[in-house]
Amino acid sequence: MNVRRGHGPPPTFLALLLAGALFLGAPPAWAVMNWPDLLGRPLPRASVHIPYGSDPLQFAELWLPAGPGPHPLVVMVHGGCWRADVAKASIMNYLAEDLRRRGVAVWNLEYRGVDRPGGGYPGTFLDVADGADAVRRVARARHLDLTRVVVVGHSAGGHLALWLAARGGLKPESPLYRRHPLAIATAISLGGLPDLAAAMTPPTDTCGDEAPARLVGEAKPGRPSVYADTSPPEMAPPKARVVLVNADQDPIAPPGFAAAYVARVSARGPAPETHVITGEGHVELIAPGSHAWEVERGLIEAALGRGPVSAKP
Repeated sequence: MNVRRGHGPPPTFLALLLAGALFLGAPPAWAVMNWPDLLGRPLPRASVHIPYGSDPLQFAELWLPAGPGPHPLVVMVHGGCWRADVAKASIMNYLAEDLRRRGVAVWNLEYRGVDRPGGGYPGTFLDVADGADAVRRVARARHLDLTRVVVVGHSAGGHLALWLAARGGLKPESPLYRRHPLAIATAISLGGLPDLAAAMTPPTDTCGDEAPARLVGEAKPGRPSVYADTSPPEMAPPKARVVLVNADQDPIAPPGFAAAYVARVSARGPAPETHVITGEGHVELIAPGSHAWEVERGLIEAALGRGPVSAKP
């Protein structure tokens, strides 16, 4: 559908990129959004903050719609090159609020990045896994419907969303194994970095190679491949439906990333669904009011088994 490493860069480069102060490549004829265009908006607030661990970064925020429920559920995972100093869960607040106003509950995950104590391998993955699973502890009291959970991730969070969908196939000997992972019906990657090997290889190392290297850990006896339990194309095909949305003016995760991922995984399982948004970039993918978000919200509502719903004040 057309809706038409060497060494990694220093953290200051990533911070400037996130702030919109740098633009990679020649600018398009029309202006795409920069981060201040989104982050300058008033920041919506969640209904409740719920820790799932003892570290300050081990928490989720629940966005609860009005009404008795049961409420369909989206699990959200933010990006930021897997680094806490680049982005936080609050970057997804704008999407979470828009979905809440349309009757969809959102479980927005925070986690330790590779630049925080305990992050990297296996900590970042275990945070995302345990954080997602923790929603079951509040589902009954908060009237959440877990029968058709959709996980949505942006940028590096797109990789983690696909990983959440695929982790049910991990073997017990993996440190990332959990016996009863939260069942995911659909995983949607928004401008994601789905292949960690590609994320460490020029020219597709748009986050540099340092962060993904710390994310996957080191090979050792008994673990010859660092990608077997960390990188979705190396893992068993997920039972979940997989959808990848990319924007053609996105220098961080251009549509070619999704095309290469699809080419790798299609030989082993169902081909993921892909969508290309024309004329927009990385920021529009998580910006309510953009054409990208219109398309993505439609995909989310369809995955939840519901039609479009008008936003309530």
